[in-house]
Parts: sequence; structure tokens; C-alpha cells
Amino acid sequence: MNSKGDPSVPLLAGRDLVKAHGRTQALRGASVDLHAGEILAVTGASGSGKSTLLHCLAGIARPDEGSVAYDGQRLDRLPEKRLSELRRSDFGVVFQFGQLIPELTAGDNVALPLMLAGTARAGARERAGEWLERFGVRGQEELRPGELSGGQAQRVALARALVTGPRVVFADEPTGALDSLASEQVMTALVHTVRESGTAVLLITHDAQVAAYADREVRMGDGAVLPAEVTA
Repeated sequence: MNSKGDPSVPLLAGRDLVKAHGRTQALRGASVDLHAGEILAVTGASGSGKSTLLHCLAGIARPDEGSVAYDGQRLDRLPEKRLSELRRSDFGVVFQFGQLIPELTAGDNVALPLMLAGTARAGARERAGEWLERFGVRGQEELRPGELSGGQAQRVALARALVTGPRVVFADEPTGALDSLASEQVMTALVHTVRESGTAVLLITHDAQVAAYADREVRMGDGAVLPAEVTA
């Protein structure tokens, strides 16, 4: 039975993942589960394999060994076209620096995923405005990323990641470039929004205060998920 019918079955599961970047072994048999509606923090030192794990689970990179299952299907075996469709419909991704398109306004940045999926611009912009309001940046629609503060830009990036109604959001150090106040504002807005929508979140962070927002935390070290009793 898939995750829609049985809450005990993970929505997303990576098993024994191995991934190398050239001669660097980034993942060494990492395994992790993410359940529907759960916020999972993946923590660990720089170079521990956190971001590579996220990339494999999101279908951005394919593992060299191991498997990734999403809602009952093998993500690592899907053709690139299908992976691209999933990233547009079921997955949302947020990176440390937001990666907003600098030439587009905040409103158009958020509307873009909807327009790529076939929504007319007027409807996409209207929906984008609703999501910007949820994240407390309504009124900034016509500003470009360079005109926004770091915290505002990251909330726009979160709105863009969630505007399509994804089932999973992958957040890679979403507060890493922010000060403590902006970080708190971004995380509060994210948690409130995903609780309302039931979206699952895989949160990559090195910050214990950010990890505290999660339902559960796993730690990585040397490319593997550490046993619960291991703290360093």
C-alpha cells in the first residue's frame, strides 16, 4: 500500500544511498524516511553529505547505488522528463540564497512555476499574490530581488516553492544567509504555512535553532545517517 493509504509508509524514502563527486565520496550508504506532513531536519557538519542527500531525494541527482522511492514509485529509475514533471508538480525546492531570477519581479518569480505548468499569467499572478501575503511580503510584487531584503527575498523563494501545492518541500539551508531575526521570521512563516497545507519538508540545516522547528532530526556524518545515540 502506498503512502496515501497507509500513514506508516514513508512518502519519501532513500535506502543505502551512495554518491560520489569525482573522487569525493559524498554519500556512503545513507538511508532516511520522510512521512507525509512531517518536517524532518537533516543536520551535520559541512561536508557531511546533507546537500547531496537532498539532491538525490529530490531527483536532482541520481545515486550511484541505493534507491529512492516516492509515493510507491522508484524515483531513481524515472526518466528525466518524468522527474522534471514531478519537480514542477509534487516537489518544491528552496536554496540558501533563494535563487530568484533577478530580472523578474517578486510576483513574476512566484508566478513562474504556475505559468510553466500552463496557468495563464493573470491567474498565476493572482495566486502568487495570495502566497506572498501568506509569507508577509504582499505589496512587494513589483520589486526585483535586488530591491528586497534578504529575509524578504527568502520568503518570496518559499512562496515560489509552495505556490504549486507540492507534497514535499526540499529546503537546503533556507536561513543560512540570514541574520537571527530574519531566520526566525522565515522559519515561523514556513512552519505555519506547511502545517496548514500538510506539506512535508526536508530541511537541511547546520543551525540547532532552525532544526528545533522540525518534528524530528537526523544527523549526518561522513556521508551516512548517524545512529540516534551518536552526537558528533
